Amino acid sequence: LGIAANPVLFNENGDAPGRYEIYQYQIRNQTAEYKIIGQWTDQLNLNVRSMQWPGGVRQIPSSICSLPCQLGERKKVVKGIPCCWHCERCDGYQYQADTFTCKMCRFDLRPNVNHTGCVPIPIVKLEWSSPWAVIPVLIAVLGIMATVFVVVTFVRYNDTPIVKASGRELSYVLLTGIFLCYATTFLMISTPDVGICSLRRIFLGLGMSISYAALLTKTNRIYRIFEQGSMSISAPKLISPASQLVITFSLASVQLLGVCIWFGVDPSKAIIDYEDQRTSNPTMARGVLKCDISDLSLICLLGYSMLLMVTCTVYAIKTRGVPETFNEAKPIGFTMYTTCIIWLAFIPIFFGTSRSTEKMYIQTTTLTISVSLSASVSLGLLYMPKVYVVLFHPEQNVPKRTRSLKAVVTAATMSNKFNPKAGLRPNGEAKTELCESLETQNYPTKQTYISYSNHAI
Repeated sequence: LGIAANPVLFNENGDAPGRYEIYQYQIRNQTAEYKIIGQWTDQLNLNVRSMQWPGGVRQIPSSICSLPCQLGERKKVVKGIPCCWHCERCDGYQYQADTFTCKMCRFDLRPNVNHTGCVPIPIVKLEWSSPWAVIPVLIAVLGIMATVFVVVTFVRYNDTPIVKASGRELSYVLLTGIFLCYATTFLMISTPDVGICSLRRIFLGLGMSISYAALLTKTNRIYRIFEQGSMSISAPKLISPASQLVITFSLASVQLLGVCIWFGVDPSKAIIDYEDQRTSNPTMARGVLKCDISDLSLICLLGYSMLLMVTCTVYAIKTRGVPETFNEAKPIGFTMYTTCIIWLAFIPIFFGTSRSTEKMYIQTTTLTISVSLSASVSLGLLYMPKVYVVLFHPEQNVPKRTRSLKAVVTAATMSNKFNPKAGLRPNGEAKTELCESLETQNYPTKQTYISYSNHAI
């Protein structure tokens, strides 16, 4: 026993146990005093009810050093105080790997709601029911119906003067290109796979290449006929229907050759692009299923068609001085001018949205609508007037007197000579009768190719 008659005790470490009284500084009735609120004798004993807290709060305040971290939060230990920490949220594409560490999810994953793990990023593609797809599909369907209607009409009235005068061979080739332009819309919206991606490479530029190759061949023929006619009455070379078809398919085959080389260098495949719609908010992140055609590859794919279009436009400008009565080049000129405007509007829209999260939808819709509008311009300006005359004014669909090559060329040259304003008239067009007379000399058949330059079309 000790002096105070208390037993002397020692713990396992040989230390005497402490005995303490715990005081709290309190203010009661504006009087400050220390009040005993507990004791320590081997363990803590507190009288919680006798304790006071700032603001008169009765509830025991929580210790900031002992708060457990929530799900998705890591402990950031306070320097010098290992028993205290701050809770730090695993934000962005991070997840809680352990108590003290946040790690980034894999490129094709995103964190779950609690940031305690990673889940796959949803895959999206352009759906047929999407508003971005409905409008292009509607335009394409109407265009295909109109194209089929024109083809049926031309086949039904294949031997009538207007159909003959329009150059039946090139007309059917051009209609094939227009049909392919409309059909491209369905390939661009279909679910990407190896087959669809291969067909996109082939047909995206082929339809326009065939169309512009046919128009370039026709405008070049008109230009050469009048250039030759101003100097000689002999027929230019390569103006027969067979020659025109060979030239057209030769020009279009360059597009196919380029695509074949592309297939050899880089076979087509479908990919999932996780960067295209990787937003700062992980919940909005999407993987985009698409073909491996970059913006640069697309420009190269359409570049040859653009070259044909520009060349055809140049020849349309060159033939603007053709006498007004020789009016076949006029609708071709209008077609090319309008087409150039469409594609000039396409370029800033397509590349201006390259950083948008809606890039896939905007670019696909812009491209398909531009291709369809180009085909619609050609169909509307070159064929609908002829169909209108064939169906509703058959009295104008009659043969006219065929003049000799010498007479036609003389009329053309004299018209330019005695009418100085003729060369200033916009979008003049070479009279079909002139072309037909030249073809008749090369191919003396019983068929009579006539001019429809005076028809109201």
